[in-house]
Amino acid sequence: MKISLLSVGLRVCLTVLTGLGLTACGDREAEQRAAAAAQAAAQEQKADELERQYDQARTANDWEMARIHGSALLSQYPQTQAAGRIKAGLEEVKAKAEGARERRRLEALWDYAQVAADGGVQRSATIYSKEPVDVDGSGAKPVQLVFRDHPKWERSGYLVLQAGDFRCAGGCKVKVTADGAAPKSMDAWRPDTDEAIAMFITDQKALWKLLRKTQVVEIEFPVKAGGTRKVVFESGGLDGKQMPGWD
Repeated sequence: MKISLLSVGLRVCLTVLTGLGLTACGDREAEQRAAAAAQAAAQEQKADELERQYDQARTANDWEMARIHGSALLSQYPQTQAAGRIKAGLEEVKAKAEGARERRRLEALWDYAQVAADGGVQRSATIYSKEPVDVDGSGAKPVQLVFRDHPKWERSGYLVLQAGDFRCAGGCKVKVTADGAAPKSMDAWRPDTDEAIAMFITDQKALWKLLRKTQVVEIEFPVKAGGTRKVVFESGGLDGKQMPGWD
């Protein structure tokens, strides 16, 4: 009888312990599910905030900032609903951001100035050649293209060398190629002065209009050392508002 009672007691004890173990296991699983749900909710909330910033940047046409927020969202929270919503349009945003960055680079190539001059204000827009060129054997140097609006000398467009000289006594021709199209011949002349090594393009109005609608312009000009040289200007960032009346 004592053995039977002991066996019953052990069975009861094991049953109770087993029940307690299952309860503890169930609690842990529930806690894990709750923690995972809380983490997922937190990620959704953070992703929603990045999406809000992404949408604000797009509305403002701030494509670079939109790209930053969108890329961060997909990188950090790829499984969220917000990531699914923006994924399809992000490539277009990246392309526009790259375009905006290139636009800023081209705009930064131009320098603008306003200085007091006889009778008013002189305005100028200047850019250096993409690559330097050797015009006289002394080594490659940048060539400058200048558009100038002077109250006395009026409007002009001209090239400036840092060394050597142009071969343009009594007038000459330059070849201008815009965005790879067929070259155009333009009249040019070298002023009789030693103050600056400059050669003026006679039809500065046509040259200005050409640069305003193209991205890359190549100018081939004759040099005193013999032959011709070519220079390339990345012209796409020229701002017409800086030179009132030229457009």
